[in-house]
Amino acid sequence: MAALDRVKVLVLGDSGVGKSSLVHLLCHNQVLGNPSWTVGCSVDVRIHDYKEGTPEEKTYYIELWDVGGSVGSATSVKSTRAVFYNLLNGIILVHDLTNKKSSQNLYRWSLEALNRDVAPTGVLVTNGDYDREQFADNQIPLLVIGTKLDQIPETKRNEVLTRTAFLAEDFNAEEINLDCTNPRYLAAGSSNAVKLSRFFDKVIEKRYFLRDGNQVSSFS
Repeated sequence: MAALDRVKVLVLGDSGVGKSSLVHLLCHNQVLGNPSWTVGCSVDVRIHDYKEGTPEEKTYYIELWDVGGSVGSATSVKSTRAVFYNLLNGIILVHDLTNKKSSQNLYRWSLEALNRDVAPTGVLVTNGDYDREQFADNQIPLLVIGTKLDQIPETKRNEVLTRTAFLAEDFNAEEINLDCTNPRYLAAGSSNAVKLSRFFDKVIEKRYFLRDGNQVSSFS
């Protein structure tokens, strides 16, 4: 059997938001029984059928790079992480729906990865927001995933999900909200599963195909 082509997707977000649990669920369709802190970076692989059910269907490896979530501003911490940002094809931004700060920090995480070769240009203004214009020309596919949905009281769920919808809009990305301890949130045929598949298809297209459909051989 020929080796499968691959794409590299970073999984970024603060420590404790559930990135490792999410990656395990995505790759193995199982709940991670005893999650631990990620030091450095952990890589797992998901098999994805591009354009499933069409004549163009093809199987790819999706490498999910779970990057340790320290948000310390030390230059040494950022420079250490920078080695994981090379040749990326897509980014999954993960935040904890019960922790508003983890949502706000997604701007910092995305800018750190997308601007890995230059000093970060995302300057916090007085109300705690980044300049959204910095994401306008981004060519790397993004997906925003909110975790711990089960921990949001029903009375506050609409308020929280409205706020996070604006977050996804800022990144020009689709969003998925779920509980990583319940695989049904990513059940085949569900809206979340469709969004996930659509994201991975987009990552593959950016990596391997030009707009006219011709295959390319270098990282985009």
